[in-house]
Amino acid sequence: MADVLEKEQKLLQTLMMEMISFDTGDPKRIQHFIKVHSLARTIALGENANTKAQIIIEAAAIVHDIGILPALRKYGSCNGKQQEQEGEKYARSLLHEVGFSEDTTERVAWLVAHHHSYNEIKTFDHQVLTEADMLVNLYEDEINEEGIRNALHTVFKTETGTELLYMMFGL
Repeated sequence: MADVLEKEQKLLQTLMMEMISFDTGDPKRIQHFIKVHSLARTIALGENANTKAQIIIEAAAIVHDIGILPALRKYGSCNGKQQEQEGEKYARSLLHEVGFSEDTTERVAWLVAHHHSYNEIKTFDHQVLTEADMLVNLYEDEINEEGIRNALHTVFKTETGTELLYMMFGL
């Protein structure tokens, strides 16, 4: 078991470096996914995620916005739907390249393709990824207290994510 966990951690580290390379020259975007990864990891650990879910959540957090650059190149813009649409195939390709299993790759690709689909959240991994991304977006977009409280009531379901929201924004 320790060998499997060590292998998965090495895959996550390689994925992080590859994603940083993918977004070379864009420190804001790189900082964004690093923050989302850290918060997703924290939420998943706080919610006692099993090892498989933890790996999927962390991998998805690293690559969740991989569709931004391809969407910008293809459409000249990168709204949430365009990011999801373009991101799925890029995430799948990168995870295969790094060496993730087929089932992990497919689940992460699905999460990337739905990470802006807030009304479709039905699974733990989708919930954690959404909460982590929302925490970072609320801060980076300088959302006011009313918007933060709206997110609290419409998006947040985990105890850990909710606690982080309260502490981060002083609610």
